Amino acid sequence: MPAIQLTPAERKVHRAEAHHLDPIVMVGGDGLTPAVKKEADAALKAHGLIKIRVFSDDRLARDAMLRELAEELDAAPIQHIGKLLVLWRPKAEKERVVDEDRMPGPRDVKIVKYSKRGGQRPEIKTLRVLGNQRLTPGGTIKRAKAKRPLSVKKRNQAD
Repeated sequence: MPAIQLTPAERKVHRAEAHHLDPIVMVGGDGLTPAVKKEADAALKAHGLIKIRVFSDDRLARDAMLRELAEELDAAPIQHIGKLLVLWRPKAEKERVVDEDRMPGPRDVKIVKYSKRGGQRPEIKTLRVLGNQRLTPGGTIKRAKAKRPLSVKKRNQAD
C-alpha cells in the first residue's frame, strides 16, 4: 500500500498536469535496479510529478513496478497507461538562507499616466527597476543615492 492516498479528484488533477510531461526515467530490460530507483527519487525531489517509461511488454510486471516504486519512494501512483507510469510526491520546502548584504533584484513596475483630458485612456507603461534604482513620483527611474564615506580632508575639517 503506498504511503500517500489521494482522492479521485486529486488524482484527476495530477493526471491533467502530467499530460504534457515527457518521461524523465526510463526502465530498461533489467527492470527496477537500484540506479533506476535512485533516479526516480531524485526526479521526484526535483519535480514532484514524473512520468516513467517502461520498456517491457508484460502489463502485470509494469503494474508491479508501479506499486513497488510507489511504496519504496513514498509516492502516490497516479496513472498507468500503456508503457507510461505516473508518480507524484509533494515537493519538500527548500530552506532559504537570508543574506542581509544582498540587494533586491530587478522588478517590473506598471506606471499609469492619466490624460489631462478626461475622456482619453490612460497610458500604461511597464518599466524594469533594478536593485540600485528607484522610481520617482513622476514615473522616471533614478539611481538610488548611495551613502559615500567622507574623505579624509572633510573628516579633518569637521573635527
